[in-house]
Amino acid sequence: MGVDPLWSTRKVLALVDNQRAGSLVRVGREALGWRQTDLGVRLRCSASTVSRIEHGQLTDLTLLRRAAREVGVPVDLLAASLGLMAQRSPRVAEESLPPALEDPLLRRTAIAVGLTAPLGLLTGLEKALAATPDPTGSRLPLDSRLATARSLFDAGHYDQLLQDLPGLLGDAHHATASRTDLDYARLSSAYTLAATVLNKRGDYALSRLTADRAQVYADVSGSPLASAAAARELAAVLRHQGQEAAAQRLIQGAVARVEATGLTTDAQAAAYAQMLASTAYTAAVAGDRDQAHTMIREAGRAARDLPLRAPAGRLFPITPAAVDLYAVGVHWALGDAGAALETGRNLHASQFATAERKGRMHTDLGRAWWQWGKPEQAAAALLAAVRVSPSEVRDRPPIREIVTELHTRHPRVTGVAELVAATTVAP
Repeated sequence: MGVDPLWSTRKVLALVDNQRAGSLVRVGREALGWRQTDLGVRLRCSASTVSRIEHGQLTDLTLLRRAAREVGVPVDLLAASLGLMAQRSPRVAEESLPPALEDPLLRRTAIAVGLTAPLGLLTGLEKALAATPDPTGSRLPLDSRLATARSLFDAGHYDQLLQDLPGLLGDAHHATASRTDLDYARLSSAYTLAATVLNKRGDYALSRLTADRAQVYADVSGSPLASAAAARELAAVLRHQGQEAAAQRLIQGAVARVEATGLTTDAQAAAYAQMLASTAYTAAVAGDRDQAHTMIREAGRAARDLPLRAPAGRLFPITPAAVDLYAVGVHWALGDAGAALETGRNLHASQFATAERKGRMHTDLGRAWWQWGKPEQAAAALLAAVRVSPSEVRDRPPIREIVTELHTRHPRVTGVAELVAATTVAP
């Protein structure tokens, strides 16, 4: 099916050149004969919100992207109008590189947010979000660079990862001069990894920006798996920002897109199991008990035939044990500490391949013990996490809060003093 001639008119190309993404939404809406109210019904927002989208007065990239999809704006034109890529039209030379990301919104938001990571490291990432870094000149293949970055995350070396991300993003942007779907998928993966580590550290404003970028580039690439990975991180941000319903809609859409692949490969089957597990947890956070229980059971069935150890390099390294760990989180989010601990009774660290996952197992059990009012067991579980992956306790704000409460209310419990020492950063 060809592209509607509407999107190659001089008017539209001028809007793209001037980076007026909202105006593209208006063009598409009017071509369909819709009123702003009609689009608002489809987006579940008011006509005044649609008006603000079309006039460039709304800074929610997720809503803008949904509006553009509803009215048929081609993804590559939307990305170009956001300054995220060179416009792929005859007017743009094939050898040209993606323009710098000169987005004042990103700069304002990044500077305003309260950050938990070392200031210098996050400043580098803020700059990378505000203006695309120059390529580093590294001769290493981008896939190798992405694998190394992922291994830093898996090992819990978040500071080093934050230090390396600006250069990785710069090189990934540079690679998209190829205009290939694979290179856009790689760029999406780099932004998704940035969102993942920012989510882990509680830097949700920056994570929202990076997850939005990851989603746009995944859409450009056409990869449902890259799109699912980005959606998973964006849903995590929305949950933390109190937008549970929006997170549910987002993750359910990602599940549908993955399922539509036919699940003919192991990678697709793993992505499907992962997204079902993420759907279950999102539903649990939203208090949707029936949906949470149904989805975690479905995730368990989907993961049944997956290997006990995920192959190296798999985008979604989900395993049956990992789904069981998600079930622990689902029960905890629903306030069922006893069920969470019963579900996790047979889990052990050797079932998980990375320090990050081993540490996450211990912290998930630790917060369930704490929810059940068992400080001794909570302290023991968190201390086990520290010994496997200190950053899993030190760098996650919700876990640090438990340590603080343990210290305040149960300072004499065995292990609490050691926990406090492990989570205290020297000035």
